[in-house]
Amino acid sequence: MPIAFREWAVTVRALAEGEQLITFRKGGLREPGRPFRLAHERFFLYPTFEQQSSGLVRESHQPELRRALEEGGWSDGEPLPGAFAAGGPMQQPDRVRIRAWAEDADHFTVADPRCVDALSPFCVWSSDYAERRLGWRRRHQPLHVLLLRTHRIPRPVTVKVRDEYTVSHPWVELQRELPFEGTPVLSDAEFERASEEIRAITSEAGQPVLA
Repeated sequence: MPIAFREWAVTVRALAEGEQLITFRKGGLREPGRPFRLAHERFFLYPTFEQQSSGLVRESHQPELRRALEEGGWSDGEPLPGAFAAGGPMQQPDRVRIRAWAEDADHFTVADPRCVDALSPFCVWSSDYAERRLGWRRRHQPLHVLLLRTHRIPRPVTVKVRDEYTVSHPWVELQRELPFEGTPVLSDAEFERASEEIRAITSEAGQPVLA
C-alpha cells in the first residue's frame, strides 16, 4: 500500500503549486520523547485540517486557507470560511483529495532561530509557526527541515478517511493503489536554484542528516 505524509491542507496546496519547498518536523505532539524519523524517501501528501490556524499562515497566503477546504469532503457540508480563524477543533472530513507526491531531496536539522527565519521565503507559514516548531522540546529535539521535490499527479484521487489516518503519527498507509506518476511542480533549473539557496542557509547553522 502507498505511504502518505500527513501535512496541513494549506501546506499541501502550497507544495503542489510550487509555492513551498520545505517542511518542518519534530516529534508528534502526542508522541512525547519520540523524535521525528524520515522513514520514507518518496510519499504522497495527505492533507489534514486539525490544528490549522489562520494566525500561523503568512498574510500573503491567508486566501489559501479558504481554498484549502477544497482538499476535503464533508458529508454534512463544508465548514464555514472562518473555520481556521480561531485554530480550534473542527470537524474532520469524510474524504480527502490526494493531488501530489514528493520525494526527499535533502534533510537537515537546525537549532538556530536565524536559520529558520532565513528559510521563510520557501514556505507559507508565519514566523510564529516556525518559532513554535523550533521551540517545542528544544533541549531534546532539533528541528528537522525536509527539502521536498513535489510532483502533481495527473488526476487528483479522492480517498475515504479511515480512523487510522487521523492519528498523530506523520505517516499513514493508504488503503488503495496510487501510482507515482506526474510532473514536477518546478522545472529542474528552478528547483536547483532554490535548493542551492536552502542548502546555503542550512549549511551555516544546520547539520545534514545522513541516511
